[in-house]
Amino acid sequence: MESLLPKLFLAPLLVVMSTLAGRRWGPDVTGILVAFPIVAGPILFITYQQHGAKFASDAASSSLLGLVSLATFAVLFARTARRFGWLTTLAASWAAVLAMDAALSVIQVAMLVALALTLVATAAAMALMPTIESERSGESERRAWPVWELPARATATGVLVLVVTTASSAMGPHWTGLLAPFPIATSVVAAFVHAQYGPAVTARTLSGAVMGLFSFAAFCVSVAVLLRPIGGAAFVLGAAVAVAVQLVAAHARGRLRMRSSNE
Repeated sequence: MESLLPKLFLAPLLVVMSTLAGRRWGPDVTGILVAFPIVAGPILFITYQQHGAKFASDAASSSLLGLVSLATFAVLFARTARRFGWLTTLAASWAAVLAMDAALSVIQVAMLVALALTLVATAAAMALMPTIESERSGESERRAWPVWELPARATATGVLVLVVTTASSAMGPHWTGLLAPFPIATSVVAAFVHAQYGPAVTARTLSGAVMGLFSFAAFCVSVAVLLRPIGGAAFVLGAAVAVAVQLVAAHARGRLRMRSSNE
């Protein structure tokens, strides 16, 4: 029962908190927050509790490859959302992620190679994201938030986390790591945003998510390197490193936007 509680409540709670922050500060912030390891972190932590440091460390290293699939999801969802509704867009994006994960499952590379692949994929995703069109007046506030939205997001997140962590023993560390960054929170948020506010706000949200992949990668590397020597404290340090990296990335992004607007 004790191990079941974090599966059902930790990740959903973080998704709800990111949703509330997004309502307060907008879709850019929502995207950045859902790209933090708010789902993968709990998955890896539960995996550590269930299977030990070596299993979880190997899974964290494999999670770097999973970020390649997450970058693919962000680009495909943002582009497909311009022509199709949320359900078709989500189905196509998930199919692409699963196909990418299947291809990556046969690859066994060193952690630094996986990190390099992640950084290249993130840079490519930033270049391939659709141009963020100006929102029509009131688009981001088009609908009142339905009362069922937060419970639905939390429930969807909890179910998916429960499936991955329960199946981890059968899958092994490589597949567990690949699926840990599966766009659980990002899918839930992107689908709701697309359904309620349209493709322009969706593109803004997912652009923020792509920027968040740098901090996600930093978290995975920190956990993979530190988990065996220091145990569970690696997750705390990994989260701190992720926040620091994201602050640097956000500052750099702001300066680039300012320079672009001045030109």
